[in-house]
Amino acid sequence: METKRLTRGAGILLAITSLPSSYGIGTLGDAAFQFIDLLVDLKQRYWQMLPVGPTGFGDSPYQSYSAFAGNPYLIDLEHLVKQGLLKEEEIRSFHWGNDENDIDYAMIYENRSKVLKMAYARFDREELEFLQFQEAEKEWLEDYALYMALKEQFGDREWQSWDIPLRDRYPEALEEYRERLESEILFYKFCQYEFFKQWGLLKEYAQSRGIKLIGDMPFYIGADSADVWANRELFLLNEDGTPKGVAAAPPDAFAEEGQKWGCPVYNWQRMEQDDFLWWQKRVAKLAQMCDVIRLDHFNAIVKYYTVPNEAENGKNGKWSKGPGRKFTDAVEKAAQDTNMIVENLGMRQPLPGVKKLLAKTGWAGIKVLLFAFGDDTANEHLPHNYTDSNLVVYAGTHDNDTIVGYFRDKTDYELAYLYEYLNIKYKEEIPDAMIRAAYASVADVAIIQMQDLLKLGNEARMNAPSTVGNNWRWRVGSDSLSEERRAWIRTLAAVYRR
Repeated sequence: METKRLTRGAGILLAITSLPSSYGIGTLGDAAFQFIDLLVDLKQRYWQMLPVGPTGFGDSPYQSYSAFAGNPYLIDLEHLVKQGLLKEEEIRSFHWGNDENDIDYAMIYENRSKVLKMAYARFDREELEFLQFQEAEKEWLEDYALYMALKEQFGDREWQSWDIPLRDRYPEALEEYRERLESEILFYKFCQYEFFKQWGLLKEYAQSRGIKLIGDMPFYIGADSADVWANRELFLLNEDGTPKGVAAAPPDAFAEEGQKWGCPVYNWQRMEQDDFLWWQKRVAKLAQMCDVIRLDHFNAIVKYYTVPNEAENGKNGKWSKGPGRKFTDAVEKAAQDTNMIVENLGMRQPLPGVKKLLAKTGWAGIKVLLFAFGDDTANEHLPHNYTDSNLVVYAGTHDNDTIVGYFRDKTDYELAYLYEYLNIKYKEEIPDAMIRAAYASVADVAIIQMQDLLKLGNEARMNAPSTVGNNWRWRVGSDSLSEERRAWIRTLAAVYRR
């Protein structure tokens, strides 16, 4: 399969939620445009984001209420002021949290929809562009908006516990609630309209400045989501809509008990019957929004791991065969000329078949330098072992410690090989030496987390898998890169032809 290669370059990994803002969470507003300017100034080509779907309990962007919708938290409120839908003092009358480096999700959850509803009350629902948007997106928008309105109506309970006529989507019950909740349903459509309008402006700006957006596509979708509720036949579920088995990861170096993700597993046989149409629509949607798609958890296409729904952890699961080549062909068709990066990590030993399938697709795999410095000079994450440049190299990802955090407690004895390899003598030198190693590698793209460019410790870690409560909260605040640091990054980009 002939695929377009990624242009050699460098980029920064930063969630939109992590951008600075006056209202508690990063948005698609001015700070996002300024970040694009920063990327240009640093001679970068790529901005890699985390998924941007609406988040549920636990605030994880990998557990979304919809595979198609945008997160209303990311709607820039100042933009709504410019449209005459809100007043600055109205937004300021709410509390958005006290710490510029942290997102207070409970506060955002409380107040964000109140403010958006104030804007909606002033919005002209007959506006032509809004009507056109509803028509263009109705395939997913109808189900999503109804699902969110019902969720709100029933105190945020998951759809599996709704009354049977609604849980099982009896047509007359759906019709009754469509009428009863008409205004609420329109509110959720309004939020999507505003989100995608703002997204369009950001993408246009990125293109005008030569920056490519890398969008992130979670492999699984949350059990409590509009997609599972509206397309039950595509998932392996019990009569009551609960999952028969749930996606998980076996024990590994990062989680001794494995991980239980809790997402339902796909009914691959059924999906194959219409050539993975739901997936094709998903991929086409993200391809519209971004220049490059990062597909999470590529291994599961070859072989996936599940545990019973009631299991406590990822320990006693079973392996099943994934959909393989037929699936990647369908994705390729939907992505058209959008580049694909796949996350092919996660096992102590790579699964047989994963490398073979990846080679057939021609998509870019990934390497992570934090995994490189064990005791084996043949480690596949070490730059001298890269056999191909069709790769994206990361110093670390959103699921790891920061570089500073990772090496903080290691002894000089443990670090002897790393010091030798990176030609350094002190722990303080590790972050920059690692960034340099990524830039110097043959990999087409080198991506560094913003936290690592700022040399922050684990207080700035984005996510610790298998934990709930402190994840996805970090924000840049007013921490910024000094002029000296900027000059250093620019020089690296020039020296290594990035």
